Amino acid sequence: MVPALALTIFLMVAVRSATAAPMSVSAEARSLQPGELVVLTITLDTTEASSMRVLALGKTIPAFKLDDRLWRALVGIDIDQKPGSFPAIVEARTATGTSRITHQLDITPKKFPTRVLRVDPNFVNPPPSVMPRIERDSQFIRDAYSHSSPTRLWVASFVRPVPGEANSGFGTRSVYNGEPRSPHSGADFLSGAGTPIKAPNAGRIVAARDLYFTGNTVIIDHGLGLFSMLAHLSRLDVQEEEVVTAGQIVGAVGATGRVTGPHLHWALRASGARVDPVSLLELLGELDERGGARK
Repeated sequence: MVPALALTIFLMVAVRSATAAPMSVSAEARSLQPGELVVLTITLDTTEASSMRVLALGKTIPAFKLDDRLWRALVGIDIDQKPGSFPAIVEARTATGTSRITHQLDITPKKFPTRVLRVDPNFVNPPPSVMPRIERDSQFIRDAYSHSSPTRLWVASFVRPVPGEANSGFGTRSVYNGEPRSPHSGADFLSGAGTPIKAPNAGRIVAARDLYFTGNTVIIDHGLGLFSMLAHLSRLDVQEEEVVTAGQIVGAVGATGRVTGPHLHWALRASGARVDPVSLLELLGELDERGGARK
């Protein structure tokens, strides 16, 4: 389990239309900053909903049902999200119509540190001969993230894929061989080469192959727009389209792709937003104890 971190709880006042069924919403997060996961909990007071969704930060985010009157949704604040106040509109479809509640997400800025690394020059300015491969890889990754199971596939608390704490923080601005590159959109865990890597939770393998920048890579669709990418593996122990369980071994720590040494890179996508996976461990670990996992 991750060390306990103080969670900031944001409670909102429900705004109801004259015909809407009474309901309330609360939001929980470590902070409302870029790279953070926000968990919305929707409680219906007197009726049941046949479906629920959230419109926030330009995305439609599915909600999942915990019981007849309790739903949750995972809102990711992307690493490049600008600060400001943004509406999160919760829509519940009930027997009497569609009920709506609007909550403002007051996102504050976050300054990420910079890291300076030296790597193989071919991974900073790739030669023309590999550009077609890089373009194919990029399209493959976009396609992998574009289709997620419409049902929740995770079934228990999310687990740390390898022992130890993340040593290279999410969001760090990277400078490779003196040249700035895109932000570090995952968390790096230093583990010895060959250390078995666990699936953070149940899901379907949508990628299990060698990619130019991330090396041997596994992408797991956990359902409802939630994906884990596990990169730089020394070996792959799963195949694409395979269904895995939480904690199942999917590969081993390696140093493939653009790296300075053996480690695991774990990246998370929540409805397209790049989110710190440590916030996932923190929040969904708590949620599971309160009934957040599928029963």
